Parts: sequence; C-alpha cells; structure tokens
Amino acid sequence: MARKISYQQAVAEAIASEMERDETVVIMGEDIAGGMGAPGEDDAWGGVLGVTKGLYARFPGRVIDTPISESAYVGAAAGAAASGLRPIAELMFVDFLGVCLDQIFNQAAKFRYMFGGKAETPMVIRTMYGAGHPRGLAALAGAVPDLHPHPGAEGRRAVEPVRREGPADPGDPRQRPG
Repeated sequence: MARKISYQQAVAEAIASEMERDETVVIMGEDIAGGMGAPGEDDAWGGVLGVTKGLYARFPGRVIDTPISESAYVGAAAGAAASGLRPIAELMFVDFLGVCLDQIFNQAAKFRYMFGGKAETPMVIRTMYGAGHPRGLAALAGAVPDLHPHPGAEGRRAVEPVRREGPADPGDPRQRPG
C-alpha cells in the first residue's frame, strides 16, 4: 500500500534525497535555516511552510539563510549554478518572482548561449502560488528558451529539475485538493 504523506513532507523528502544523492545541491532562501543571524534555535522555521526544517543539521553549510533580497539570492544561485553547484533558491511566494526576472531571464536562462555552451545553469527556483498569491507565472517562464517551468509538480517532481542542465521553476500550490 502506498504511504500517505503531506505535500510538504513529499517536497521535504525530495529535497533531502537530492542533497544526499549529490553534494553539489545546496538550498538558499529566507528563514530556511532559522532566520539570518537571529538568536535562538537554528532551524527554527524551515522556510515559510517548514519544508526545509531539519535540513540545516543534516547538511552543514548547504542550507543557506539569505537576507530579504530575492533578486540577490536568485542571482547568487545563478552564479553558483554556472560555477558547478546545483542550487535550489526558495522564494516565499510567487509574487516575489517579478523582482528576479533580470537574473532569471537575462542571466540564468542565457548563460549557455552567452558562454558558447560552456556554462550550464542547473538551478531550481521553488516558490508557492495560490490562496492570496494567485499569480501563475509559468506561462511567462515557459516562453523563455532554456527555462523549464513545472507548476504544481507533485512531491519528488518538484525538485527533480535540479538534475537538469538549465534553470527550472516548480511552483507549489498553497491549497491542494483533497
């Protein structure tokens, strides 16, 4: 019989599995390791929905809290990907994707072309949409060569794009049926 787990648990397990499988996978985002420089327990929050809770202790140095500057850490993820890492950049909500469009469309998606096929950008941008954050931007991302949107990808599929050689944007719906 199939095991029943929440969507949150499925994504968390998928991220952990990819991090175990490949040492070059890192994850970065706001509050994913307890809050940037905040006193108190490390790993207290695990991101906006607790998806990364527990990863901080399991993967030292590979779970990176960032300041509240989405464009900065998405750009950092693109640079990290071009230099050999496989980052997962976690945006709290899809609404913040707009401030990152330059880094995504004009950098990450073009690195392969800009550097004559010598630079790949294997990165994932995880975000959430729906329930007050209704913008579905997958169609916009899907119109850009070398971007691979995966809106509403189920559990494991939500982070599988980290194995690709180009950037991906799997969006998690905030409300799931059933």
